[in-house]
Amino acid sequence: MATSKTIVFFPEAAFGPALNCVGIAQVLKAAGHRPVFICDKGFKGVFAGYGFEERLVDMSGGMSDEEVAQFWVNFIAERQPAFKLSPIEQLPEYVIPVWDAIVDSAINAEVDLQKHLSELKPDLIAVDNVILFPAIKHANCPWVRIISCSENEVPDPDIPPHLSGCHEDDRDGFEAFENRFLELVKPVHARFNAFLASVNHAAYPLGQFFETSPTLNLLLYPEPLKFKRRHPLDEKRFQYLEGCVRQEAPYAIPVFGPEFDDKPLIYVSFGSLGAADVELYQRMIKLFGTLPYRFLMNVGDYLKSYVDVPVNVHLESWYPQPSVVPLIDLFIHHGGNNSFNEALYFGKPALIMPFCWDGLDNASRIHDTEFGEQLPRYNWTDTELITTISDLLDDDSMHARLQILSTHMQMQRGTEKAAKLLIEAAGANKP
Repeated sequence: MATSKTIVFFPEAAFGPALNCVGIAQVLKAAGHRPVFICDKGFKGVFAGYGFEERLVDMSGGMSDEEVAQFWVNFIAERQPAFKLSPIEQLPEYVIPVWDAIVDSAINAEVDLQKHLSELKPDLIAVDNVILFPAIKHANCPWVRIISCSENEVPDPDIPPHLSGCHEDDRDGFEAFENRFLELVKPVHARFNAFLASVNHAAYPLGQFFETSPTLNLLLYPEPLKFKRRHPLDEKRFQYLEGCVRQEAPYAIPVFGPEFDDKPLIYVSFGSLGAADVELYQRMIKLFGTLPYRFLMNVGDYLKSYVDVPVNVHLESWYPQPSVVPLIDLFIHHGGNNSFNEALYFGKPALIMPFCWDGLDNASRIHDTEFGEQLPRYNWTDTELITTISDLLDDDSMHARLQILSTHMQMQRGTEKAAKLLIEAAGANKP
């Protein structure tokens, strides 16, 4: 076997990027390499639970774990009304405050990150984030960027701006969103550039918080859904992984009762942030109880908020999603990139009801490519939701195209491809 390599993974403090990296690290570990996760202290135990070495950094400026948890609870609660707004209206109410917090995280993490990288002396660093952490570029080894959000995180004049939720042919929308974003982000961006100057790094152009790696960039996006760019991505530096699905324990479908045994199975998950919207979930559960389907619903930390749940609806705080999705007939989700890719990877139609960030882009993309449908998260009627579910379940043409796409994606073996590319990039640095 080739010499064992130490590969540091530094994912964003969010479960989507974190669990994508887990899938790749599982392959590396099985091949005899040493994956190490550097993560925010709020993620303590997440990667250790999968059997990986963890190193913690403080991204919160000295707050305790309890204070950090409460900060994000308050942050989301205060900004939840913004999720009812259009993407361009969300900019001042949600997107810019999030960028402000992300800049804080980069500043706070720098010292701890430098220390860990100096001790680990990695052969390569794989970073899955939306902002530059300068210590990564100063670690004397190659670094690879994993892009686990929508592909349009790498911009191009002919594709929708990241977070805009624009459809592919909405050129006026592109311009309006980009101009408004650049106008609003100036103070946050100036603060970030001041931090970069303090660590001897050149300033970024307005609106840019990260760059692509000169070595390798891995996109989780399925290549058949990629955007038509004015400037095509260099295949030597940009590789599509076609999804990057981790291994989880098998899942057994619960018993719903004899009257539902043969009914379509629908999985509903809006991610950890989305689960906080208990009022919306209660509205959906009430409607689901009237429908001839079985439902699995991920309600996060709010399981105790629900009483008198219909017999055809099963609630859990967490599901092993990669083990659940192969068993279902339809996936209703928020457009997070894990959910977006896993539905396609397993050939399942998706109904995306987004509320923020890359979910807005993925909802438009699933509509434009006709591999699913989108609905607004709040402004839907019972009839609209019922009809959309029925149409997606009954669309044989879509199901056939999804099976072709699923076969294509699974043949690419995204986690194995990523592991191989990372080792090659690390090997180019050290013998």
